[in-house]
Amino acid sequence: MNPERVYQVLLGPHVSEKTTTLGESARQVVFKVARDASKHEIKGAVERLFEVQVKQVRVVSLKGKRKGLGRRRGRRSDWKKAYVALAEGQDIDVFGTPE
Repeated sequence: MNPERVYQVLLGPHVSEKTTTLGESARQVVFKVARDASKHEIKGAVERLFEVQVKQVRVVSLKGKRKGLGRRRGRRSDWKKAYVALAEGQDIDVFGTPE
């Protein structure tokens, strides 16, 4: 994989109450990824960037929400997120917090 493509595939961590629970209980991390990224690209990018072993990748494509401000109506962009399951004994510290 091209080194520049690694940073184009992974856009950032997706943080919510659900993803925090997944990280603690099931060793999964959730990332916001490029809409054209495949499972193989996501797996390679995570393994290369964080130096961990990835067991499984699940991908979800989400539709953008409809929003309005006064009389103007708009729509947010569609986006994609990836649930990355890590191998036994592997861990990613997404926030870089000291222990």
